[in-house]
Amino acid sequence: MVERNFKAVDHTLQALFDVPVPSQVTSQRNLAPVIPAEAPDFAKRVSGMILAGKGDLLPVSAFPIDGTWPTGTTKWEKRNIAQFVPVWDPAICIQCNKCVLVCPHAAIRASIYEPEALEGCPATFKSMDFKSKEHLNKKYTIQVAVEDCTGCSVCVEVCPGIDKSNPRHRSLDMMPQLSLRDAERENFDFFLKLPQPDRSIARGDTKMSQFLEPLFEFSGACAGCGETPYLKLLPQLYGDRLVIANATGCSSIYGGNLPTTPYTKNAEGRGPAWSNSLFEDNAEYGYGMRVAVDKHLQTGLELLKILAPQLGDVLVHEILRADQSTEAGIFAQRTRISELKAKLKSIDKNEARRLEFFADYLVHKSVWIVGGDGWAYDIGFGGLDHVMAQGRKVNILVMDTEVYSNTGGQASKATPMGASAKFAIAGKMTPKKDLGMMAMSYGNVFVARIAYGARDLQTVQAFAEAESFPGTSIIIAYSHCIAHGYGMHLGLEQQKLAVDSGYWPLFRFDPRRAAQGLPALKLDSQPPKIPLKQYLNNEIRFRMLEKTDPTHAAEMQTAVQKFVIERYQLYEHLAKHQAPSAGGAAPTSGTKESKP
Repeated sequence: MVERNFKAVDHTLQALFDVPVPSQVTSQRNLAPVIPAEAPDFAKRVSGMILAGKGDLLPVSAFPIDGTWPTGTTKWEKRNIAQFVPVWDPAICIQCNKCVLVCPHAAIRASIYEPEALEGCPATFKSMDFKSKEHLNKKYTIQVAVEDCTGCSVCVEVCPGIDKSNPRHRSLDMMPQLSLRDAERENFDFFLKLPQPDRSIARGDTKMSQFLEPLFEFSGACAGCGETPYLKLLPQLYGDRLVIANATGCSSIYGGNLPTTPYTKNAEGRGPAWSNSLFEDNAEYGYGMRVAVDKHLQTGLELLKILAPQLGDVLVHEILRADQSTEAGIFAQRTRISELKAKLKSIDKNEARRLEFFADYLVHKSVWIVGGDGWAYDIGFGGLDHVMAQGRKVNILVMDTEVYSNTGGQASKATPMGASAKFAIAGKMTPKKDLGMMAMSYGNVFVARIAYGARDLQTVQAFAEAESFPGTSIIIAYSHCIAHGYGMHLGLEQQKLAVDSGYWPLFRFDPRRAAQGLPALKLDSQPPKIPLKQYLNNEIRFRMLEKTDPTHAAEMQTAVQKFVIERYQLYEHLAKHQAPSAGGAAPTSGTKESKP
């Protein structure tokens, strides 16, 4: 090996040649500014300096004094790293919006709008009639932000719009970016100015949910990342009232990778509030956020009742009894809160000043605890278990890559039997910890296992049901990763194989079903219909053992296949006969955030 290294260096030296460098600059081109001129002052003054590699020149006074950081800043980076980007052909598009759902970076988007909105559009801007009986005479557009696209081609892989006369041509095809850059930059700018569809348009399915504005965009995650589509979907659904506690890991790196952050806000200035504490305490950290939000709500309600004579009983009653279970209900409550704030200005009392602060908490907040399997299965499991045991209305999202992805690929308790990883290089000898089964044992926790590449509708439904559940919910999301050892553009197909082989059964455990006399567990995937080896053979983490110890690898694969079948049979049995455990009845009225 050393001799080969020496030869590689010698051959390199032999191939060197002189490159003449003129004494003066001869190029007529100028570098584009690091941050565009239209960016906000902070982005240009602080983020721009750091991105230019001159962060050490910034004084301490340039930074926010309370440690908070402005959101919506990745949009100004314009990294232009993709050599090839997707190009949309409306002629064969079936308007499924799957490409928008699976895009890890929110670089491809869909919108519907009135035809009048096309006035003054660029010459190359594309649109087509929207095919819907509910939304007649609307136009539809798929638009790519080519300067923010990573070129992962996941959108092309998922696209079902195929040209029957040329099966190699889809509604999305990868094309060279450079020749498209200027025109598509103008098109994307125009697209962003189109009127946003009303949020009530989302009806709980894949297609309509993807018309909602993504409030997580252009992250620095790996191209084709399997985690970020879940994090993009979450703020799409609840981002205008979302509070996130994020465990240290991949999601904290691309989520808060200063000087920019992918979390952003809408035109009204509303967006996710995001924070990261430590690796080991994220569940407790997020639980504290829930407690604080509930206390603020309680204080607001108390002040509201004290000031009812000055505010008017009708308005107070409407606020107290507001149904906030739908987007229309949230909008109506925000309208009432605006009226409330206006009336408070004319009331000269200390309670009025305090209620001005707490008023926004009268609109329900969606609190989520987010992290990976290293946190949820391992280092932070004690806190996670403690939070699930409290029964409070808090949501948990575990993005399961089955390995410590961010720190170099060490095995975690989520690592499956037979997979090679650091600290388990000869293949992990024990089965994967079943976090879902452990959570279900409480009986009053909503539990879902999802994989958007296998069943995107089930993924969207699981988020909606988890958020609406009046107690604790946990979603365990299959997240393909470069640590698995295959091209990320194949991640969606690998997710399908994981589900079809029974390796990753999809389910939703909803204690509310038990109240209807039904089993709380509902399996959303079929029994194994392909050999597990068909899934395992695509990943280096499983093939590695075959090269080093074929006999042991064969034994491990046999054991894993047996485990997968038996585990699915157990889930199947529970789905037919399972009921909540003693004392674990489903919550009916929620927690501190329910109606007073």
